[in-house]
Amino acid sequence: MSEQRKLRFGTIIHGVGGNISGWRHPEVPSDASVNFEYYKAQAQKSEEGKFDFVFIADGLHINKNSIPHFLNRFEPITILSALAAVTSRIGLAGTLSTSYSEPFNVARQFSSLDHISGGRAGWNVVTSPLEKTALNFSKTIEGHPDHPKRYKIAAEYIDVAKGLWDSWEDDAFVRDKETGVFFDPEKLHELNHKGEFFSVSGPLNIARSKQGRPIIFQAGSSEDGKNLAAKEADAVFTGHPSLEEAQKFYQDVKGRAASFGRNPDEILILPGIGPIIGHTEEEAEQKYQEIANLVTIEKALAYLGRFFEHHDFSQYELDEPFPELGDLGSNSFKSGTDRIKQEAKEKNLTLRQVALSSATTRTPFIGTPEQVADRIQEWFEGRAADGFIIGTNIPSDLTNFIDYVVPILQNRGLFRTEYEADTLRGNLGLPYPINRYAKETIKK
Repeated sequence: MSEQRKLRFGTIIHGVGGNISGWRHPEVPSDASVNFEYYKAQAQKSEEGKFDFVFIADGLHINKNSIPHFLNRFEPITILSALAAVTSRIGLAGTLSTSYSEPFNVARQFSSLDHISGGRAGWNVVTSPLEKTALNFSKTIEGHPDHPKRYKIAAEYIDVAKGLWDSWEDDAFVRDKETGVFFDPEKLHELNHKGEFFSVSGPLNIARSKQGRPIIFQAGSSEDGKNLAAKEADAVFTGHPSLEEAQKFYQDVKGRAASFGRNPDEILILPGIGPIIGHTEEEAEQKYQEIANLVTIEKALAYLGRFFEHHDFSQYELDEPFPELGDLGSNSFKSGTDRIKQEAKEKNLTLRQVALSSATTRTPFIGTPEQVADRIQEWFEGRAADGFIIGTNIPSDLTNFIDYVVPILQNRGLFRTEYEADTLRGNLGLPYPINRYAKETIKK
Protein backbone atom coordinates (compact mmCIF):
# COMPACT_ATOMS: atom_id res chain seq x y z
CA MET A 1 0.00 0.00 0.00
CA SER A 2 1.11 3.60 -0.51
CA GLU A 3 2.84 5.30 2.43
CA GLN A 4 0.35 8.16 2.53
CA ARG A 5 -3.09 6.95 3.56
CA LYS A 6 -6.01 8.05 1.43
CA LEU A 7 -9.67 7.87 2.31
CA ARG A 8 -11.76 5.10 0.75
CA PHE A 9 -15.44 5.71 -0.02
CA GLY A 10 -18.28 3.42 -0.96
CA THR A 11 -21.95 4.16 -1.55
CA ILE A 12 -24.61 1.84 -0.23
CA ILE A 13 -27.46 2.00 -2.74
CA HIS A 14 -30.42 1.29 -0.52
CA GLY A 15 -33.44 1.97 -2.73
CA VAL A 16 -36.11 3.63 -0.60
CA GLY A 17 -33.66 3.67 2.29
CA GLY A 18 -32.81 2.09 5.60
CA ASN A 19 -35.27 4.33 7.44
CA ILE A 20 -38.58 2.54 7.97
CA SER A 21 -40.56 5.57 6.74
CA GLY A 22 -38.01 7.25 4.47
CA TRP A 23 -39.94 6.20 1.36
CA ARG A 24 -42.57 8.81 2.31
CA HIS A 25 -40.15 11.69 1.75
CA PRO A 26 -41.18 13.65 -1.37
CA GLU A 27 -37.71 13.37 -2.88
CA VAL A 28 -37.59 9.56 -2.75
CA PRO A 29 -39.05 7.62 -5.72
CA SER A 30 -41.49 5.20 -4.08
CA ASP A 31 -40.30 2.38 -6.36
CA ALA A 32 -36.58 3.16 -5.93
CA SER A 33 -35.71 -0.32 -4.62
CA VAL A 34 -36.70 -1.92 -7.94
CA ASN A 35 -35.97 1.06 -10.20
CA PHE A 36 -32.88 0.39 -12.31
CA GLU A 37 -32.58 4.01 -13.42
CA TYR A 38 -32.36 5.03 -9.75
CA TYR A 39 -29.55 2.56 -9.07
CA LYS A 40 -27.81 3.59 -12.27
CA ALA A 41 -27.94 7.29 -11.34
CA GLN A 42 -26.59 6.60 -7.83
CA ALA A 43 -23.76 4.44 -9.18
CA GLN A 44 -22.76 6.90 -11.89
CA LYS A 45 -22.84 9.83 -9.46
CA SER A 46 -20.61 7.85 -7.10
CA GLU A 47 -18.22 7.12 -9.95
CA GLU A 48 -18.20 10.82 -10.82
CA GLY A 49 -17.12 11.40 -7.21
CA LYS A 50 -14.24 8.87 -7.66
CA PHE A 51 -15.69 6.52 -5.03
CA ASP A 52 -14.12 3.10 -4.64
CA PHE A 53 -17.31 1.06 -4.86
CA VAL A 54 -21.06 0.84 -4.66
CA PHE A 55 -22.49 -1.62 -2.17
CA ILE A 56 -25.72 -3.63 -2.33
CA ALA A 57 -27.00 -5.08 0.96
CA ASP A 58 -29.36 -8.04 1.16
CA GLY A 59 -31.39 -10.31 3.42
CA LEU A 60 -33.33 -13.52 2.89
CA HIS A 61 -36.33 -13.28 5.19
CA ILE A 62 -39.13 -10.72 5.39
CA ASN A 63 -42.49 -10.33 7.09
CA LYS A 64 -45.11 -7.62 7.19
CA ASN A 65 -43.04 -5.59 9.69
CA SER A 66 -39.89 -5.47 7.55
CA ILE A 67 -38.76 -2.05 6.37
CA PRO A 68 -40.13 -1.14 2.90
CA HIS A 69 -36.77 -1.50 1.17
CA PHE A 70 -36.54 -5.12 2.33
CA LEU A 71 -39.99 -6.01 1.02
CA ASN A 72 -39.30 -5.44 -2.66
CA ARG A 73 -35.70 -5.12 -3.87
CA PHE A 74 -33.13 -6.41 -6.33
CA GLU A 75 -30.98 -9.48 -5.77
CA PRO A 76 -27.37 -8.16 -5.48
CA ILE A 77 -25.51 -10.17 -8.15
CA THR A 78 -28.20 -9.37 -10.72
CA ILE A 79 -28.24 -5.61 -10.18
CA LEU A 80 -24.43 -5.41 -9.87
CA SER A 81 -24.04 -7.17 -13.22
CA ALA A 82 -26.34 -4.60 -14.76
CA LEU A 83 -24.43 -1.75 -13.13
CA ALA A 84 -21.15 -3.18 -14.47
CA ALA A 85 -22.38 -2.35 -17.97
CA VAL A 86 -23.10 1.32 -17.20
CA THR A 87 -19.97 2.10 -15.16
CA SER A 88 -16.27 1.68 -15.92
CA ARG A 89 -14.10 2.27 -12.81
CA ILE A 90 -16.16 2.00 -9.64
CA GLY A 91 -16.17 -1.27 -7.69
CA LEU A 92 -19.29 -3.43 -7.34
CA ALA A 93 -19.81 -5.09 -3.96
CA GLY A 94 -22.78 -7.19 -2.88
CA THR A 95 -24.02 -9.25 0.05
CA LEU A 96 -24.41 -13.02 -0.19
CA SER A 97 -25.02 -15.44 2.67
CA THR A 98 -22.70 -18.31 3.58
CA SER A 99 -25.49 -20.02 5.54
CA TYR A 100 -27.90 -20.34 2.61
CA SER A 101 -25.81 -20.90 -0.52
CA GLU A 102 -23.11 -23.21 -1.86
CA PRO A 103 -19.44 -22.20 -2.19
CA PHE A 104 -19.05 -23.44 -5.77
CA ASN A 105 -22.01 -21.41 -7.03
CA VAL A 106 -21.00 -18.28 -5.15
CA ALA A 107 -17.35 -18.48 -6.22
CA ARG A 108 -18.54 -18.82 -9.82
CA GLN A 109 -21.07 -15.97 -9.55
CA PHE A 110 -18.62 -13.46 -8.08
CA SER A 111 -15.86 -14.51 -10.45
CA SER A 112 -18.26 -14.00 -13.35
CA LEU A 113 -19.11 -10.52 -12.03
CA ASP A 114 -15.38 -9.87 -11.68
CA HIS A 115 -14.81 -10.74 -15.35
CA ILE A 116 -17.89 -8.85 -16.58
CA SER A 117 -16.73 -5.72 -14.75
CA GLY A 118 -13.02 -6.02 -15.57
CA GLY A 119 -11.91 -6.76 -12.01
CA ARG A 120 -14.30 -4.67 -9.93
CA ALA A 121 -16.24 -7.25 -7.88
CA GLY A 122 -16.54 -7.50 -4.11
CA TRP A 123 -18.40 -10.01 -1.92
CA ASN A 124 -19.86 -8.96 1.43
CA VAL A 125 -19.83 -12.16 3.49
CA VAL A 126 -22.78 -12.48 5.89
CA THR A 127 -24.11 -15.42 7.87
CA SER A 128 -27.83 -14.42 7.82
CA PRO A 129 -28.97 -13.44 11.32
CA LEU A 130 -32.73 -14.06 11.20
CA GLU A 131 -33.79 -17.52 12.37
CA LYS A 132 -36.84 -17.74 10.11
CA THR A 133 -34.57 -17.54 7.07
CA ALA A 134 -34.26 -21.31 7.46
CA LEU A 135 -37.91 -21.70 6.50
CA ASN A 136 -37.19 -20.29 3.03
CA PHE A 137 -34.49 -22.88 2.31
CA SER A 138 -36.04 -26.21 3.30
CA LYS A 139 -34.23 -26.14 6.64
CA THR A 140 -37.27 -27.02 8.74
CA ILE A 141 -35.56 -30.06 10.29
CA GLU A 142 -32.06 -28.83 11.16
CA GLY A 143 -33.21 -25.21 11.55
CA HIS A 144 -31.14 -22.03 11.60
CA PRO A 145 -27.52 -22.56 12.72
CA ASP A 146 -26.63 -20.88 15.99
CA HIS A 147 -24.29 -17.88 15.97
CA PRO A 148 -20.95 -19.69 16.59
CA LYS A 149 -21.79 -22.41 14.08
CA ARG A 150 -22.73 -19.86 11.39
CA TYR A 151 -19.29 -18.31 11.71
CA LYS A 152 -17.54 -21.69 11.62
CA ILE A 153 -19.46 -22.41 8.40
CA ALA A 154 -18.48 -19.00 7.02
CA ALA A 155 -14.77 -19.52 7.76
CA GLU A 156 -14.69 -22.84 5.93
CA TYR A 157 -16.87 -21.39 3.15
CA ILE A 158 -14.45 -18.54 2.44
CA ASP A 159 -11.53 -20.95 2.49
CA VAL A 160 -13.29 -23.09 -0.13
CA ALA A 161 -14.17 -20.06 -2.28
CA LYS A 162 -10.59 -18.79 -2.24
CA GLY A 163 -9.37 -22.28 -3.12
CA LEU A 164 -11.75 -22.45 -6.07
CA TRP A 165 -10.62 -19.02 -7.28
CA ASP A 166 -7.09 -20.46 -7.44
CA SER A 167 -8.20 -23.37 -9.68
CA TRP A 168 -6.40 -21.79 -12.61
CA GLU A 169 -3.00 -20.15 -12.46
CA ASP A 170 -2.90 -16.72 -14.06
CA ASP A 171 -1.31 -17.88 -17.34
CA ALA A 172 -3.11 -21.23 -17.58
CA PHE A 173 -5.10 -20.37 -20.72
CA VAL A 174 -2.70 -20.49 -23.66
CA ARG A 175 -5.33 -20.17 -26.44
CA ASP A 176 -2.83 -20.87 -29.22
CA LYS A 177 -4.83 -21.43 -32.41
CA GLU A 178 -1.77 -22.56 -34.38
CA THR A 179 -0.86 -25.40 -32.05
CA GLY A 180 -4.39 -26.14 -30.87
CA VAL A 181 -3.41 -25.73 -27.21
CA PHE A 182 -6.24 -24.05 -25.31
CA PHE A 183 -4.81 -24.40 -21.80
CA ASP A 184 -1.82 -25.76 -19.90
CA PRO A 185 -3.12 -28.76 -17.90
CA GLU A 186 -0.29 -28.40 -15.38
CA LYS A 187 -1.74 -25.05 -14.37
CA LEU A 188 -5.22 -26.42 -13.66
CA HIS A 189 -5.74 -27.54 -10.05
CA GLU A 190 -8.46 -29.51 -8.32
CA LEU A 191 -9.33 -28.37 -4.82
CA ASN A 192 -10.51 -31.70 -3.37
CA HIS A 193 -11.73 -30.04 -0.17
CA LYS A 194 -13.31 -32.25 2.49
CA GLY A 195 -14.18 -30.36 5.63
CA GLU A 196 -16.69 -30.24 8.47
CA PHE A 197 -19.41 -28.59 6.39
CA PHE A 198 -18.38 -28.81 2.74
CA SER A 199 -17.01 -31.34 0.30
CA VAL A 200 -15.96 -29.63 -2.93
CA SER A 201 -13.87 -31.21 -5.67
CA GLY A 202 -13.37 -28.35 -8.11
CA PRO A 203 -11.86 -27.03 -10.24
CA LEU A 204 -13.92 -23.89 -10.82
CA ASN A 205 -15.02 -23.47 -14.43
CA ILE A 206 -13.86 -19.88 -14.78
CA ALA A 207 -10.38 -18.36 -14.63
CA ARG A 208 -8.97 -15.89 -12.13
CA SER A 209 -9.84 -12.31 -12.88
CA LYS A 210 -7.87 -9.17 -13.56
CA GLN A 211 -7.66 -8.48 -9.81
CA GLY A 212 -6.90 -12.10 -8.91
CA ARG A 213 -10.10 -12.69 -6.99
CA PRO A 214 -13.01 -10.59 -5.69
CA ILE A 215 -12.51 -8.36 -2.68
CA ILE A 216 -13.88 -9.90 0.54
CA PHE A 217 -15.98 -7.64 2.77
CA GLN A 218 -17.23 -8.75 6.19
CA ALA A 219 -19.93 -7.01 8.20
CA GLY A 220 -20.11 -8.74 11.60
CA SER A 221 -18.98 -6.94 14.75
CA SER A 222 -19.43 -9.74 17.30
CA GLU A 223 -16.37 -11.58 18.62
CA ASP A 224 -16.88 -14.27 15.99
CA GLY A 225 -17.38 -11.63 13.32
CA LYS A 226 -14.25 -9.71 14.24
CA ASN A 227 -12.16 -12.88 14.22
CA LEU A 228 -13.48 -13.87 10.81
CA ALA A 229 -12.83 -10.40 9.44
CA ALA A 230 -9.33 -10.24 10.88
CA LYS A 231 -8.43 -13.59 9.36
CA GLU A 232 -10.12 -13.45 5.95
CA ALA A 233 -11.50 -10.02 4.97
CA ASP A 234 -9.99 -7.31 2.83
CA ALA A 235 -12.46 -4.73 4.20
CA VAL A 236 -14.85 -4.50 7.13
CA PHE A 237 -18.28 -2.83 6.97
CA THR A 238 -19.06 -1.66 10.50
CA GLY A 239 -20.88 1.13 12.33
CA HIS A 240 -20.26 3.09 15.53
CA PRO A 241 -22.05 5.99 17.23
CA SER A 242 -18.89 7.70 18.52
CA LEU A 243 -15.26 8.33 17.63
CA GLU A 244 -14.09 6.51 20.74
CA GLU A 245 -16.03 3.32 19.96
CA ALA A 246 -14.84 3.41 16.35
CA GLN A 247 -11.21 3.77 17.46
CA LYS A 248 -11.55 0.84 19.84
CA PHE A 249 -13.02 -1.37 17.09
CA TYR A 250 -10.35 -0.26 14.61
CA GLN A 251 -7.50 -1.12 16.96
CA ASP A 252 -9.15 -4.40 17.96
CA VAL A 253 -9.59 -5.74 14.42
CA LYS A 254 -6.20 -4.51 13.22
CA GLY A 255 -4.60 -6.17 16.24
CA ARG A 256 -6.39 -9.44 15.54
CA ALA A 257 -5.26 -9.29 11.91
CA ALA A 258 -1.65 -8.94 13.05
CA SER A 259 -2.09 -11.92 15.39
CA PHE A 260 -3.10 -13.99 12.35
CA GLY A 261 0.13 -13.00 10.62
CA ARG A 262 -1.46 -10.39 8.37
CA ASN A 263 -0.34 -6.85 7.61
CA PRO A 264 -2.92 -4.68 9.44
CA ASP A 265 -2.74 -2.13 6.64
CA GLU A 266 -4.19 -4.74 4.28
CA ILE A 267 -7.56 -4.87 6.03
CA LEU A 268 -9.62 -1.70 5.64
CA ILE A 269 -12.08 -0.57 8.32
CA LEU A 270 -15.06 1.20 6.72
CA PRO A 271 -17.83 2.42 9.04
CA GLY A 272 -21.20 3.09 7.47
CA ILE A 273 -22.39 6.68 7.92
CA GLY A 274 -25.41 8.69 6.82
CA PRO A 275 -24.19 12.27 6.32
CA ILE A 276 -26.75 15.08 6.28
CA ILE A 277 -25.45 18.29 4.73
CA GLY A 278 -26.91 21.78 4.70
CA HIS A 279 -25.62 25.20 3.75
CA THR A 280 -26.03 25.99 7.45
CA GLU A 281 -26.23 23.89 10.61
CA GLU A 282 -29.89 24.86 10.89
CA GLU A 283 -30.66 23.59 7.38
CA ALA A 284 -28.94 20.28 8.11
CA GLU A 285 -30.91 19.90 11.34
CA GLN A 286 -34.15 20.66 9.50
CA LYS A 287 -33.32 17.89 6.98
CA TYR A 288 -32.81 15.42 9.82
CA GLN A 289 -36.10 16.39 11.45
CA GLU A 290 -37.97 15.98 8.14
CA ILE A 291 -36.96 12.32 8.02
CA ALA A 292 -37.35 11.69 11.75
CA ASN A 293 -40.86 13.15 11.80
CA LEU A 294 -42.02 10.64 9.18
CA VAL A 295 -41.58 7.79 11.70
CA THR A 296 -44.49 6.92 13.97
CA ILE A 297 -43.95 5.13 17.28
CA GLU A 298 -45.74 2.07 15.87
CA LYS A 299 -43.30 1.88 12.96
CA ALA A 300 -40.37 2.49 15.32
CA LEU A 301 -41.43 -0.46 17.48
CA ALA A 302 -41.67 -2.68 14.40
CA TYR A 303 -38.22 -1.55 13.27
CA LEU A 304 -36.72 -2.29 16.68
CA GLY A 305 -38.37 -5.71 16.68
CA ARG A 306 -36.46 -6.77 13.56
CA PHE A 307 -33.18 -6.86 15.49
CA PHE A 308 -34.77 -9.23 18.02
CA GLU A 309 -36.21 -11.82 15.62
CA HIS A 310 -39.19 -9.51 14.91
CA HIS A 311 -40.16 -9.49 18.58
CA ASP A 312 -43.50 -7.76 19.27
CA PHE A 313 -42.61 -4.71 21.37
CA SER A 314 -46.16 -3.34 21.23
CA GLN A 315 -47.05 -5.58 24.19
CA TYR A 316 -45.02 -3.41 26.60
CA GLU A 317 -45.68 -0.01 28.17
CA LEU A 318 -43.99 2.64 26.06
CA ASP A 319 -42.81 4.85 28.90
CA GLU A 320 -41.62 2.11 31.22
CA PRO A 321 -37.93 1.04 31.27
CA PHE A 322 -36.79 -1.00 28.27
CA PRO A 323 -37.96 -4.57 28.93
CA GLU A 324 -35.68 -7.37 30.11
CA LEU A 325 -35.23 -9.65 27.09
CA GLY A 326 -32.73 -12.19 28.33
CA ASP A 327 -30.88 -13.84 25.44
CA LEU A 328 -33.39 -12.71 22.82
CA GLY A 329 -31.42 -11.47 19.81
CA SER A 330 -28.21 -13.31 20.72
CA ASN A 331 -28.61 -15.60 17.70
CA SER A 332 -29.44 -12.84 15.25
CA PHE A 333 -27.91 -9.33 15.17
CA LYS A 334 -25.75 -10.17 18.18
CA SER A 335 -23.42 -7.17 18.32
CA GLY A 336 -26.29 -4.76 17.61
CA THR A 337 -28.74 -6.23 20.11
CA ASP A 338 -26.06 -6.41 22.79
CA ARG A 339 -25.39 -2.70 22.27
CA ILE A 340 -29.09 -1.78 22.40
CA LYS A 341 -29.64 -3.69 25.65
CA GLN A 342 -26.47 -2.36 27.26
CA GLU A 343 -27.20 1.28 26.37
CA ALA A 344 -30.82 1.02 27.54
CA LYS A 345 -29.66 -0.36 30.89
CA GLU A 346 -26.82 2.11 31.41
CA LYS A 347 -28.93 5.16 30.50
CA ASN A 348 -32.19 3.86 32.03
CA LEU A 349 -34.02 4.42 28.75
CA THR A 350 -37.70 3.77 28.18
CA LEU A 351 -38.97 1.56 25.38
CA ARG A 352 -40.20 4.67 23.53
CA GLN A 353 -36.74 6.27 23.69
CA VAL A 354 -34.98 3.12 22.49
CA ALA A 355 -37.42 2.55 19.62
CA LEU A 356 -37.30 6.12 18.32
CA SER A 357 -33.52 6.29 18.70
CA SER A 358 -33.08 3.05 16.74
CA ALA A 359 -35.45 4.07 13.96
CA THR A 360 -34.25 7.67 13.63
CA THR A 361 -30.57 7.42 14.50
CA ARG A 362 -28.93 10.83 14.66
CA THR A 363 -25.70 10.80 12.72
CA PRO A 364 -22.62 12.61 14.06
CA PHE A 365 -21.90 13.50 10.42
CA ILE A 366 -24.41 16.33 10.19
CA GLY A 367 -23.82 20.00 9.42
CA THR A 368 -22.23 22.17 6.78
CA PRO A 369 -19.87 20.63 4.19
CA GLU A 370 -16.87 21.90 6.17
CA GLN A 371 -18.18 20.43 9.42
CA VAL A 372 -18.83 17.04 7.85
CA ALA A 373 -15.40 17.09 6.19
CA ASP A 374 -13.82 17.99 9.54
CA ARG A 375 -15.54 15.06 11.25
CA ILE A 376 -14.45 12.64 8.51
CA GLN A 377 -10.87 13.90 8.76
CA GLU A 378 -10.98 13.54 12.55
CA TRP A 379 -12.07 9.90 12.34
CA PHE A 380 -9.62 9.11 9.54
CA GLU A 381 -6.57 10.72 11.11
CA GLY A 382 -7.62 9.47 14.55
CA ARG A 383 -7.41 5.86 13.31
CA ALA A 384 -11.11 5.22 13.70
CA ALA A 385 -11.60 4.48 9.99
CA ASP A 386 -9.78 3.92 6.73
CA GLY A 387 -12.77 5.30 4.88
CA PHE A 388 -16.55 5.23 4.97
CA ILE A 389 -19.55 3.62 3.32
CA ILE A 390 -22.00 6.41 2.62
CA GLY A 391 -25.70 5.64 3.03
CA THR A 392 -28.21 8.45 2.62
CA ASN A 393 -31.97 8.57 3.12
CA ILE A 394 -32.61 10.92 0.22
CA PRO A 395 -30.79 11.19 -3.14
CA SER A 396 -29.76 14.83 -2.70
CA ASP A 397 -27.74 13.96 0.42
CA LEU A 398 -25.45 11.74 -1.69
CA THR A 399 -25.24 14.46 -4.36
CA ASN A 400 -24.41 17.10 -1.74
CA PHE A 401 -21.74 14.90 -0.20
CA ILE A 402 -20.06 14.35 -3.56
CA ASP A 403 -20.47 17.93 -4.79
CA TYR A 404 -19.54 19.77 -1.59
CA VAL A 405 -17.73 17.52 0.90
CA VAL A 406 -15.53 15.49 -1.46
CA PRO A 407 -13.84 18.59 -3.00
CA ILE A 408 -12.88 19.78 0.49
CA LEU A 409 -11.30 16.42 1.27
CA GLN A 410 -9.53 16.46 -2.11
CA ASN A 411 -8.15 19.95 -1.44
CA ARG A 412 -6.81 18.68 1.88
CA GLY A 413 -5.01 15.84 0.12
CA LEU A 414 -7.11 13.19 1.85
CA PHE A 415 -8.98 11.78 -1.15
CA ARG A 416 -8.10 11.05 -4.76
CA THR A 417 -8.90 13.36 -7.66
CA GLU A 418 -8.55 10.52 -10.20
CA TYR A 419 -8.73 6.74 -10.00
CA GLU A 420 -5.34 5.12 -9.51
CA ALA A 421 -6.26 1.79 -11.07
CA ASP A 422 -8.89 0.01 -13.15
CA THR A 423 -9.67 -2.68 -10.56
CA LEU A 424 -11.35 -2.46 -7.17
CA ARG A 425 -8.32 -4.06 -5.53
CA GLY A 426 -6.00 -1.53 -7.14
CA ASN A 427 -8.08 1.47 -6.11
CA LEU A 428 -8.32 0.20 -2.53
CA GLY A 429 -4.52 -0.04 -2.49
CA LEU A 430 -4.55 -3.75 -1.70
CA PRO A 431 -1.90 -6.17 -3.03
CA TYR A 432 -2.59 -8.66 -5.79
CA PRO A 433 -3.14 -12.15 -4.31
CA ILE A 434 -0.65 -14.62 -5.77
CA ASN A 435 -2.21 -17.95 -6.72
CA ARG A 436 -1.41 -20.57 -4.05
CA TYR A 437 -0.13 -23.02 -6.64
CA ALA A 438 2.13 -20.45 -8.21
CA LYS A 439 3.50 -19.78 -4.70
CA GLU A 440 4.38 -23.44 -4.37
CA THR A 441 6.21 -23.28 -7.71
CA ILE A 442 8.15 -20.21 -6.57
CA LYS A 443 9.18 -21.97 -3.34
CA LYS A 444 10.48 -24.96 -5.25
